[in-house]
Amino acid sequence: MLLRMSTYFLRTLRDDPADAVVPSDKLLTRGGYVRRIAPGIFSWLPLGYLTYRKIEEIIREEMNDAGFQEVHFPSLLPREPYEATNRWDEYGPNLFRLKDRREVDYLLGPTHEEMFTLMVKDLYSSYKDLPLIIYQIQTKFRDEARPRAGILRGREFSMKDGYSFDIDQNGLDISYQKHRDAYIKTFTRLGIDFVIVSAMSGAMGGSKSEEFLAPCEFGEDTYVKCQKCDYAANVEAVITSVPSEIDFTNIPQLHVEDTPDTPTIDSLVDISNQRADLKRIDRNWQAADTLKNVVLMLTHPDGKNEPLVIGIPGDREVDLKRLEAAVSPSVVRVFEEEDFPKYPALVKGYIGPQVLGLNSSSKIKYLVDPRVVNGTRWITGSNLKGKHVYDLVMGRDFQADGSIEAAEVKVGDVCPKCGQELEIARGIEIGHIFQLGKKYAQALDLKVLDENGKSQVVTMGSYGIGVSRAVAAVVEQNHDDKGIVWPKNVSPISVHLVAAGKEEEIYQTGEKIAQELADNNISVIFDDRKAVSPGVKFNDAELLGMPFIVVVGKKLVEGKVEVKDRKSGQREDIELKNLLSYLKKLV
Repeated sequence: MLLRMSTYFLRTLRDDPADAVVPSDKLLTRGGYVRRIAPGIFSWLPLGYLTYRKIEEIIREEMNDAGFQEVHFPSLLPREPYEATNRWDEYGPNLFRLKDRREVDYLLGPTHEEMFTLMVKDLYSSYKDLPLIIYQIQTKFRDEARPRAGILRGREFSMKDGYSFDIDQNGLDISYQKHRDAYIKTFTRLGIDFVIVSAMSGAMGGSKSEEFLAPCEFGEDTYVKCQKCDYAANVEAVITSVPSEIDFTNIPQLHVEDTPDTPTIDSLVDISNQRADLKRIDRNWQAADTLKNVVLMLTHPDGKNEPLVIGIPGDREVDLKRLEAAVSPSVVRVFEEEDFPKYPALVKGYIGPQVLGLNSSSKIKYLVDPRVVNGTRWITGSNLKGKHVYDLVMGRDFQADGSIEAAEVKVGDVCPKCGQELEIARGIEIGHIFQLGKKYAQALDLKVLDENGKSQVVTMGSYGIGVSRAVAAVVEQNHDDKGIVWPKNVSPISVHLVAAGKEEEIYQTGEKIAQELADNNISVIFDDRKAVSPGVKFNDAELLGMPFIVVVGKKLVEGKVEVKDRKSGQREDIELKNLLSYLKKLV
């Protein structure tokens, strides 16, 4: 492939776009790879589409090599299958809904479980047809509330989604492992550094779930990892180590005290340690000894609202992503000022657990952090303004309706697997695999006859790779202060050839080199622009980020050209007669 910059549909930008936040958004836009046309909606320019297709083809090759078969569905889908699985409502405002001229409801596909299930139902009826694994690479649509980070989180994006169909759980385990292995090969080949973490399945449903994350400081996902063992999990899926119950025989009875001017946890702890009548005998009170009762409002798929109070240690905050994952498909919103009069049991700023729970008169659901076990001793709200209750003991003085994983995860929290401290990092989700089980097959009546002639609901797995976001993930992990640094496997072009000078011989030699490289299957983009200065050309070459930059310039009088390795920055003067063989070894 030979591209000439004098005629190629490409314009680079000197400055970062005003609305770009992450490096991939800045560099892909400045480099003329993509253009934003609306929030969360991007066009691919020729060089960008070359990159996209290269990554797409690597993914396709690995899926095919693993024995998976490719199909393709439309983006415009009927309402009925999504109603059958309840996702017409469960997806909420993230779903693009529309009507045709006959007022019939349709949607733009956010994901295609229903379509895959119905396709198999239409064609297969026996266990002899299984196992089956099919996939597609296709455009998806989700009405993100806050589309950001360029193509990392758009409202229209490309995804590889695949599905396995097995007669039982044992078959699903095998299909799941096949995908896991294929994904490891895929991301390794793409040159992406990645970790595999336990995850939540979200709106897709299912049981076992793992995400492939590309570590990145600007990643939208936070995950934990243990350096001692192999435990790693998205924060949404982190399991809290539950402490043992405590004997509360010698803990004083609860007492309500005036606590004026204590608007914060810190101020409450300070007054509790300063006043003799509030002090503990064994040690000082800490923020972790206060029970913070956070009230939120859940909106269920049927549109009904329900208040939820969550009790967490006062040294932590509620992590909304963890909470949303825990209560999905319900949606969480802030408990507004106008909500309080409807629930008089909730005294703003002084909410205590004594009046909460399904067994109380308020009937307000009360869930606690897993650390709040029987025997734990707390300072918390008394349900009276200006007053707190002390020595309130879980299991003696109050009960909860259950526990919930909603508190923020902190550095130093204990690994649930080995008991050592956890580290926290950020990453970009590039792949997700999970075991759907029978949810969609049951809802859409996908059954086959087993070897005994009995009708069995098929067991399914779901496996996704973000194709367009993989492009961005590569850039996030491979750039410097000058521009993109493409890994060789995914670079749109292998060699960036620069004619640096005004002499006609430089351009003629450059043309010969470019043609020779193309004839030998080495892709090249030739900067043959005569009205552009060498400095601008060099800046463009660094920005665009091809693995190797060849400069035809001053050294031509010696019969040499300069070859620069974009990643290492190393330069070497190569004789013209040896250039082709030299580049063949590099590429």
